[in-house]
This record gives sequence, C-alpha cells and structure tokens, in this order.
Amino acid sequence: MDGVHDLGGMEGFGAVDVESAEPVFRHAWEARTFAVSAGALGAGGFSTPMFRHAIERMEPGHYLTSSYYEHWLTAVATLLVEAGMISHRELDDRAGGFPLSHPAAVGAEDVDAAVPNDTPRFEVGDAVRVRDVQFAGHTRCPRYVRGRRGIVVRVDPAAPIPELEAHRGERVLDPNYSVRFDAAELWSDVSEANACVHVDLYERYLEPD
Repeated sequence: MDGVHDLGGMEGFGAVDVESAEPVFRHAWEARTFAVSAGALGAGGFSTPMFRHAIERMEPGHYLTSSYYEHWLTAVATLLVEAGMISHRELDDRAGGFPLSHPAAVGAEDVDAAVPNDTPRFEVGDAVRVRDVQFAGHTRCPRYVRGRRGIVVRVDPAAPIPELEAHRGERVLDPNYSVRFDAAELWSDVSEANACVHVDLYERYLEPD
C-alpha cells in the first residue's frame, strides 16, 4: 500500500543512521516482544505479509514516532483483535490504552486471483518496465519504481505472491527478479552520475519494455 511506511526515495528524512555495534535488542521488553510475536503469529496462523500489512496500517503519526518493536507489538495486537482472539477492551484494561492499526482498506475480493507459476518469463539482460499499478492493500512493489524502466540482472526462485498471502490467505508462486535501475531513471534531477539501484520484484509487477 502507499503509506508512510514506504519511505524509499522520499526526501526530508535525512541520512540513515547506521550504528556499527548496534545491539539486537536495546531493552528487555523488545526481546519479549520478539518472542511473543513469533508465538502469536504462529498460533493465529498469520503470514508474514499479513503481519507487514498490519504495520503498514498504523496511524501515520504513531508509525513515525514509535520504535521498530513498537511496530511489531501494534501489528500483532491488531491481528489478534481482528481474529477475535483477544478484545481491544482487554488490551486497554491491561495497558491503560492501546493503539491499534486502522482496518484494512481492501478485502479478499479486491485482489485478483493468480495461477501458480514457477517458469520465469524474463531472462538476465531483458529490459522491463514496472507496471504503474496503485493498490490500497499490501504490496512489495515500491512506489518509486512504478512506471520506471530497468534491466533484469538476476532471476530468483519463485515465491508466494504477497498480495494474495496478505488478503486471501493463499500461497501462489510467482517468479522473482533483481532489477537494476539507473538512478537517473528514478530521480533525474538529483541522481549521481553512473549510480544505480537494485530492487527485487515479482514477475506480476513487470512488463516487457
């Protein structure tokens, strides 16, 4: 979905702060959240795309002002409430108020079915263009590459289509590719000379160019 979580290519957020010795967990509650989340996702039968979509549905202000594992906690709580495994009132009573993500904007009927496919249509060196498709649900196609031209540089094994996993609970395979984009194709006015960006994309996102 096109939400505040999709920050690729957006200006105004400054450079990414990389810590050479960043700890896995900064606080004990983060480790507990990691463990509880894994158990809850398994118990509820929630897939990774469902989990990611729950994070994407967070209220924008909450998303931008909360930490990585707060995103996890909000997403898991949202999925459990939506599945009827716990009530929002129970969470509020225990935590003194607990924010959940917004309801999904699309349902299973809004996602086109697909036929399983593990035979790649494209080869290394093929010129492709990313389909300019707007979708209000979960997708792994970044908005900054939509409608842009690139070159296939690697063919990867087929993988489940995230839109179908997130919204229909179906695991349907689709070929995957690493596609190289010239930076000037993505950001013509601010790109560095000879710079490029590699993006992993499902075949359903691509068309011949």
